[in-house]
Amino acid sequence: MSRIAYVNGRYVPQRDASVNIEDRGYQFGDGIYEVVHLYDDRFIDEDRHLDRLERSLRAIRLPMPLTRAALSLVLKEVARRNRVTEGLLYMQVTRGVSHRDHPFPTIPVPPALVVTVKRIKPYPVSIANWGGNAITMPDLRWAHRDIKTVNLLPNVLARQAAKEQGAIEAILFDEATGTVTEGAATNFWIVDEAGVIRTRALSHSILPGCTRSALMSELAEAGIAFDERAFTLDEMKRAREAFITSATSFVKPILKIDGAPVGEGTPGPVTTKLFEIFARHVKGGAKNAA
Repeated sequence: MSRIAYVNGRYVPQRDASVNIEDRGYQFGDGIYEVVHLYDDRFIDEDRHLDRLERSLRAIRLPMPLTRAALSLVLKEVARRNRVTEGLLYMQVTRGVSHRDHPFPTIPVPPALVVTVKRIKPYPVSIANWGGNAITMPDLRWAHRDIKTVNLLPNVLARQAAKEQGAIEAILFDEATGTVTEGAATNFWIVDEAGVIRTRALSHSILPGCTRSALMSELAEAGIAFDERAFTLDEMKRAREAFITSATSFVKPILKIDGAPVGEGTPGPVTTKLFEIFARHVKGGAKNAA
């Protein structure tokens, strides 16, 4: 069965789906995207993702392509038509089609909306084989990393560099301060020398991850302390544990960084505990009910 995509008001076979060559997303990267995890026919943290979508659109002065309620129905219909109950749903909104010129169209055009979904492997049953290695790289992205824009070339190059070195992620750092920002496609955390769970505070420097936010809510409910405080590369190298979070990584341990083991080079007890907490959030939390 051909996969079905939603493209500007129509459900079409994905092999036949297309957008105009003068779509501003293609010409300028003038658009926003979101990725949502679908588990057991439920969108995990859907409200967080739609909140972030709206925030990112406001930041680039682009209206929602549909009402929030209508968009939610489209997401569910794309999943239904593709018979996907566990997967990743991708949505992209651009400023639409107009003659190529850097300023916004003089006469406003409708935003363009594309939604696709794909199946993924089942949620990991344990953390034992879930980890991976990372490399470090200077953070060369633009200043507004808090906006989930489709402009991802620095992220692509960083991820490719990681792949070529047998790693799953590139941990980015600010060359001026020596502090870690985040992963190329994830938020990054450590358990420092003192046993404190740490991740960088929200600012223009990092993306406000929805999995990051959900995990923090779960930690607060469980009474587990964490610290939103930047850390340096040296502090990272001395960390007991490290892990990444995202809609596709969930809570994933980082076992080596630049070839050196993190802690004992195995999933640590804190990361294992957080993996279990987040797994419960994904698999049974009432707040995730469709």
